[in-house]
Amino acid sequence: MRNPQNPLSAFHLNVLTVLFEERNVTRAARRLRLSQPATSLVLKQLREMFGDPLLVRGQGGMVLTERARVLQGMAAKVLEELDGLLVDPEDFDPSSTQQTFTIALPDQILPLTLSSVMQEFRRRAPLARLTMRALGPDFDFEGALANGTVDLVISNWPAPPPSLRRSILFEDEFVCLVDRNHHFTRHPPSADAYLAADHVVPADYAIAHRGVVETHLSVIRAVRERRVVSAYFSMAPYLLVDTDLVFTVTRHFAEHFANILPLAIIPSPIVYPPIQFYQLWHERMHHAPTHRWFRQVIGRMRATGMRIPRGD
Repeated sequence: MRNPQNPLSAFHLNVLTVLFEERNVTRAARRLRLSQPATSLVLKQLREMFGDPLLVRGQGGMVLTERARVLQGMAAKVLEELDGLLVDPEDFDPSSTQQTFTIALPDQILPLTLSSVMQEFRRRAPLARLTMRALGPDFDFEGALANGTVDLVISNWPAPPPSLRRSILFEDEFVCLVDRNHHFTRHPPSADAYLAADHVVPADYAIAHRGVVETHLSVIRAVRERRVVSAYFSMAPYLLVDTDLVFTVTRHFAEHFANILPLAIIPSPIVYPPIQFYQLWHERMHHAPTHRWFRQVIGRMRATGMRIPRGD
């Protein structure tokens, strides 16, 4: 039940959101078309309402307090839902929206994969903003989707959380990426030779979200030699140059780096299941017109040579 004594208004939320984005009173005032003293006064009121300084001085400028970080996504979503009251879903015009959309994704989603999406996003929503967050082991993506700090999560876990909505983006297959002078390029390995080779592997995201490769190896009760563990997918190809290491990775990722580094692609002697990349979102945003439009844009994500599952 709404508290009738609640002093918070849509105006306050709008100022709050812009202040959080700009982290500078002067720039926020300019965007809001308010004077700097008026913006400072609203910030003072907001601090009193929430009992928190919200913005504090840090190295290089103002930074958000922990309370402000929680409020940031919540305030933006409340404003979006308020706007939705006045917008017919069929009349939503992306060309005029100034909303900030946020995606969390792993670093194996390469720029080439997102390039067509970015072109579409900029063409159709030139006033909107796009934020990309790293999907790391310490990031509570389910909580972020629930509270609105993230709009979409893009990933490829074999078993995504069943509580979230999901849409498949594309499929890819696994290959081995090695130095172009690696002996495997001259003598294709058997499964035993492959497992015995020294591998560079990505760090496990979490036990609940193990990758397709590790999951499949555990199913067939096989173990590979994890010689080097890389915190980032995009770092691994550079570790292969002039070494005998093997990196098992998706084909589109391998092809990208084989074009810019002295590397070669060979078939994997162990056939792994195809990997599916998909977008995840929370039920509360499923029918929101802006979110539906954004999902459609991300749904156009494609990369050359990828297999698109039928029916999606």
